[in-house]
Amino acid sequence: MLFKTFALSLTLFPMRPDRIVPLIIAVALFMENMDSTVIATALPAIATDIGTNPLALKLAITSYLLSLAIFIPASGWTADRFGARTVFRAAIAVFVLGSIGCALSSSLTDFVIARIVQGMGGAMMTPVGRMVLVRTISKRELVGAMAWVTTPALIGPVLGPPVGGFITTYATWHWIFIINVPIGLLGIVLATRYIEDLRVEHHEPFDIIGMALAGLGIAGVAFGFSVLGLNFLPWTVVAGLIVGGFCFIVAYLLHARRIANPALDLTLFRLPTFFASVTGGFIFRLGLGALPFLLPLMLQVGFGMSPFQSGTITFATALGAMGMKWATSRILRRFGFRTILVTNAIVSAAFLAVCAGFTQTTPVGVMMLLLLVGGFFRSLQFTSINTIAYAEVDHRRISRATALVSVAQQLAVSTGVAIGALAVEITVWLKGTGVLEAGDFPPAFLAVAAISAISVLIFARLSPDAGAEMADRLPGPTEASDQRVG
Repeated sequence: MLFKTFALSLTLFPMRPDRIVPLIIAVALFMENMDSTVIATALPAIATDIGTNPLALKLAITSYLLSLAIFIPASGWTADRFGARTVFRAAIAVFVLGSIGCALSSSLTDFVIARIVQGMGGAMMTPVGRMVLVRTISKRELVGAMAWVTTPALIGPVLGPPVGGFITTYATWHWIFIINVPIGLLGIVLATRYIEDLRVEHHEPFDIIGMALAGLGIAGVAFGFSVLGLNFLPWTVVAGLIVGGFCFIVAYLLHARRIANPALDLTLFRLPTFFASVTGGFIFRLGLGALPFLLPLMLQVGFGMSPFQSGTITFATALGAMGMKWATSRILRRFGFRTILVTNAIVSAAFLAVCAGFTQTTPVGVMMLLLLVGGFFRSLQFTSINTIAYAEVDHRRISRATALVSVAQQLAVSTGVAIGALAVEITVWLKGTGVLEAGDFPPAFLAVAAISAISVLIFARLSPDAGAEMADRLPGPTEASDQRVG
């Protein structure tokens, strides 16, 4: 009935193509964002139920993100070969199956495996959806289209913490993953009807060796750092993972130089805007990626709040992000990408550092206000970073660009969670008590905020007119003619 009602509304009130396609893609992003914020809020309850340490459950977060990073390199080629609509629908189905697996998990191992399956689905959903968007919408309209994609998707983070907290407090955490089932089915129905099955007739052979080398390298390094100091594996195994991962990355770099179509096209980094988006965005996300992990833990474990109370506070971040989406195009048109990326990196990092000042006596209203404003600026930064990546990418390389951008984004978030958790673990170790307390979190927030602020060094290298066409700052035909005459 839900599907028929939604389809009927679209029939009676048709939307422009640059609106309906982003909204359909947002269904997939809704699931991913909802899932990530729900699990962050429910971590302590899940840990208690399956008999593990809350910090150990960062493996459930990093394993999902690592799965994304490993399988994303195949997303562009797969969509070109089998069709964007076909791959998009299959990815949603796999994600839903992984969600069901999470709900049925009874141990940390089961939970991690189910999260890996979710990651396999997510590895195709987001980059393929983004590829469809970039290929079907002009550069002048891309900022607005990105806002349409991310704004509905941000409903997930808005609803995730309070809904997840409510379910965890008054029911059981297992049910929070079942939410993805009806959403996923709706996404499959809409994709079938409205998304064009874009594909490349003369596709290039897939670099399976490169995918294996890059995947093993990314997995080894990121997973090794994520378990560092956790006593989950012997230190020799952890060291082997990290060293082995770096060796595979070096092997991939050597391999990529010898073939024409590598799994990850590193020559894209020669484009200044792409380089700034991926590298600067990676550094910026290192800090911000730790926020959804650290904040719920501090509020629940440190301040003794219930999951529902914690979720009600943390949802203010996503609410602020939603508010910014409608102003992003105007702000970028007025100030340009470089000015916004440089200035906003400092502002966003400052609001992340503010969390270090939260105590048990801090009024809830003050915390929510600061998180609201911080989410406002972080949303502007993310939209700007995501959009400018494609400013200089030609149509033939869009699938490669989306794959590389998605790998970098997910790996940054995974590494950020590991850095945030490691900072807390080091503080607990230095204290010597072995007990996790509220005072163990401020150093971690300051550390990740400082890392995010470093991204300004990358963004400052952009030219003043970088992404001018996307920001709609280029003069129109008449104005340009007048300037030439003058």
